[in-house]
Amino acid sequence: MTRPAIRIDRAAADFFPGYFAVAMATGALSIAAHLLQIEAIARAFFYINVAAYLVLFGLLLVRIIRHPHRLVADMHSHSRGPGFFTLIPGTCILGAQMQIIAHSPLMADMLLGLGMLLWVVVMYWFFIAVIVHPRKPSLRNGINGSWLLASVATHSLAILCTLVEWPGAWRTLALLAALCLFLVGGMLYLVIIPIIFYRLTFVALDVTLLSPPYWINMGAMAIATLSGAGLMLTLPHVPSLSDFLPFIRGITLFMWASATWWIPLLLGLSAWRYLIARHPLRYDPQYWSIVFPIAMYTAATARLGEALAMPALLVLPHLSLWAALAVWIGTAIGMLTARRNQRAQGSPSND
Repeated sequence: MTRPAIRIDRAAADFFPGYFAVAMATGALSIAAHLLQIEAIARAFFYINVAAYLVLFGLLLVRIIRHPHRLVADMHSHSRGPGFFTLIPGTCILGAQMQIIAHSPLMADMLLGLGMLLWVVVMYWFFIAVIVHPRKPSLRNGINGSWLLASVATHSLAILCTLVEWPGAWRTLALLAALCLFLVGGMLYLVIIPIIFYRLTFVALDVTLLSPPYWINMGAMAIATLSGAGLMLTLPHVPSLSDFLPFIRGITLFMWASATWWIPLLLGLSAWRYLIARHPLRYDPQYWSIVFPIAMYTAATARLGEALAMPALLVLPHLSLWAALAVWIGTAIGMLTARRNQRAQGSPSND
């Protein structure tokens, strides 16, 4: 094998399952900018996301072909397995960009089909694998915020179902599916978050285990808000489903309030980790799990303000967009610096 081929093979072998969070974060930032009518940022991050998604998907395909045993081992892992759920929102968020930014319905349809397939495979493979696993880790080591990616994945599929243009009676069926996915995503959050909260409050948690995926506690509620707001704007045009609107309004506001509640707590925990406990701030692929929630909260708040006809809500996303952009840039610089250092040292990449 040539040296570039060896590098690609090593990168695929060590490919972190949750690296599609790069596509999630970049796409969410693009959509947030589009909703706030900052089209230069929206289009720039759309093109970045297309490139990132193609690279990540290429590495995944190489891993499936060349290192299937490692992929299966990761899928059966309580700690690494949830990372595979990033495949679904990474795909569906790119599909949403194709629909609303690139105006490419065909690509949006194709990505929706891929997202549906990935949702079925990853959702049931992972949960069956961890349920029947003969040796299970302790609660301390076995669960973190990344488990909520199951809820994030489900809501991302609901969002794309709502955005895609459906002909005739198919539109009603698609919106019914989106409504059901919205409810299933909420169910998954309510099942998983009590275990995570219990772990945070009653199980000893050192600084190394308070990892960035805990920001998904907020991000899962943010994307749920975006999903609900999309339904609020769409269902009034579908008489057979419009009776659900009062319920959707209430639960969507509940989700947005929950996402907002998490932000000060997560900021406080992050301050404790890095400023008080002095945990070193070194690049880790999991830092993309911080970028995505902030960008998604921005998009969700903008969309909720539109759905509730409350322009005052737009003050928040106009502030949080720049925070999301700053965190994205910082994380991207960290990723590129880590890659450069690894190449200089001649060591295989874990990115």
